[in-house]
Amino acid sequence: MGPLNGESNTEKAEAFADHTNGVTLRVKEATSLPVEADSISPDLFVDRTNSEIKNLPLFCGRRKVNVGDLFIVEGETADKIIIKGDVKNYKKIGQNMTRGRITVAGDVGMHLGAYMQGGEIIVHGDVHDWAGAHMQGGIIRIKGNGGHFAGAGYPGEKRGANRGAILIEGNAGNETGTRMRRGLIVVTGDTGEFTGANLIAGSIFVFGRLGERAGAGNKRGSIVAMGDTAPLLPTYHYQCRFQSVCLRVYLRCIRSWGLPVSDDQMDGSFRRFSGDITALGKGEILIHD
Repeated sequence: MGPLNGESNTEKAEAFADHTNGVTLRVKEATSLPVEADSISPDLFVDRTNSEIKNLPLFCGRRKVNVGDLFIVEGETADKIIIKGDVKNYKKIGQNMTRGRITVAGDVGMHLGAYMQGGEIIVHGDVHDWAGAHMQGGIIRIKGNGGHFAGAGYPGEKRGANRGAILIEGNAGNETGTRMRRGLIVVTGDTGEFTGANLIAGSIFVFGRLGERAGAGNKRGSIVAMGDTAPLLPTYHYQCRFQSVCLRVYLRCIRSWGLPVSDDQMDGSFRRFSGDITALGKGEILIHD
């Protein structure tokens, strides 16, 4: 799956123009093995010299390696990181980060920004499953498609993302925002099944097609469908048709991030369905007319 926004190489280059004082990681050779890359974090780079960054540990399959074994490292002592090359098998990039920025020119593997508390991650490509899992702050911006379980909670955990924002400028997979406690997820394309399943609170905006079984087990969260929707679960009941000042504030914020929000969407009315009555029942699905 390629990015839906049609970014050119020139636009990508311009996006990196203001990161000249950061650390650049260039992949030496693509690998089909999974790489545990949680050492790639602004918090770990900001106080380290070039040689110290090269010596940070990674795991390539079962083998322990260093950052310098897999990347050409340029720069030092910075909390801005640029990654160039094929890292679609690299997992946990930006995990637990609290500051700075990571910019990736290409696709990224699983668990991007898991548990992050601050800073920003920008991906000029697609992202695999579990992006922003359990994140507690910061922004993840995916200029392509997202995988399954974006902003969700890992199996066995009671809560998923608890603050922060995930912006997916493409399609998202199944169970987007599952068990999210707080935060904002915006998907400009379509979502798969069970969007916002067991949602505790927080908001999910879908500008494409909202998938089937959205909001199953929703307690107090809001799912906003700006486009087409699959049939809602029978445990959601129609309440009213209204215009929301609160939603305009959200939509202005989303537009300020450069995402496409039309005046009609900004000023339109919404049909409100409350549910899921099998859970607490104080959640809602809002469908743009």
